[in-house]
Amino acid sequence: MNLNKQTIDDLDLHGQRVFIRADFNVPLDENLNITDDTRIRSTLPTINHAIDEGARVILASHLGRPSGKPDPRLSLAPVAKRLQRFLKKDVLFLPDCIGPEVEEAVAKMRDGDVVLLENLRFHREEQANDEGFAKALASLADTYVNDAFGTVHRSHASVTGITKFVKTAAAGFLMKKEIEYLEGAVANPTRPFVAVLGGAKVSGKLGVINNLQKKVDKVIIGGGMAFTFFKALGLEVGNSLVESSMLDVALEMRETARANGVKFYLPVDCVVATGMEPGAETKIVPVQEIPKGWTALDIGPASVRLFTEALANAKTILWNGPMGVFEMDAYSRGTFAVAHAVANAYALTIVGGGDTALAVHRAGESENISFISTGGGAALQLLEGKPLPGLVALPNREP
Repeated sequence: MNLNKQTIDDLDLHGQRVFIRADFNVPLDENLNITDDTRIRSTLPTINHAIDEGARVILASHLGRPSGKPDPRLSLAPVAKRLQRFLKKDVLFLPDCIGPEVEEAVAKMRDGDVVLLENLRFHREEQANDEGFAKALASLADTYVNDAFGTVHRSHASVTGITKFVKTAAAGFLMKKEIEYLEGAVANPTRPFVAVLGGAKVSGKLGVINNLQKKVDKVIIGGGMAFTFFKALGLEVGNSLVESSMLDVALEMRETARANGVKFYLPVDCVVATGMEPGAETKIVPVQEIPKGWTALDIGPASVRLFTEALANAKTILWNGPMGVFEMDAYSRGTFAVAHAVANAYALTIVGGGDTALAVHRAGESENISFISTGGGAALQLLEGKPLPGLVALPNREP
């Protein structure tokens, strides 16, 4: 559906001012050091191509949630430093993203120069998709390239608004790759195709499950959302996370899967604890024996064996959502074991961004996954089969 969009390959960039909307929303520690630069590295092919073609490259991104006003802790200055190292050339960092100072700096650019604008979300108008703000951004450029898959599901000024006011617009290489992998996997998977879905809530994955029901051979459910299924099946779940409004939906999903001949896996055991605080008492119990007052926080070893076996013959695996509270060491084993099983499968493996990407990284398996998406929310929306506003805004390829 979306692969007929114009891409950066289709454009003549020489001497053009090229505005690249990137996703540099990277994690920073308390000393404002970048702790993971995957998102910066992912967009380097697009930036380097523009430089090689002799473009004047204007980079823009948001970082965090500064709520529409400047916040020095969310400045893109650390990103400028890191980019400079990767590109092995000067990156001029500008103190704002619109205004006379920015216009003047852009006017002085030569072919091959690179500037990075300050955080777009320091302006309230970015998230409000304000037309005047979009126009001001567009006035800096001849060509617009969207390479920010992580925000393509948002209708913001730098994502959709700007496209109305530039001469040409296109998708960057990362955007193209994300869509080819995610759409390709779902549209035309090599079978068996297994979806592994975790995370806290059934409601968050509802659209994905419904869209994938007709396409997958197996569904594996883990994480907090599994306990809504168990509750619906009449089991005691103690203080585990349950979405009471989703009980009927959960039963219906399971039935639909079975009716479609899809194998539907739920955990068979879990790690329960007396509470969330570190050092709380924990034990492993079958799912039928969760004690009242205890909380399930990870899948157990028997579930790991079951899921690993279910993944062994897969040819395409799509994983979105952790198996438990993996951020805490005591409840990380299930998620990490699934990461190893996915990495070891002789399959095309795709990980939806966000928490799952972080889990795979912590499990030390990032290198062994075919494709890790840079956008959690955007990946989910694409897997639900919904249109992405930032893509819709880009022109189609000339037939």
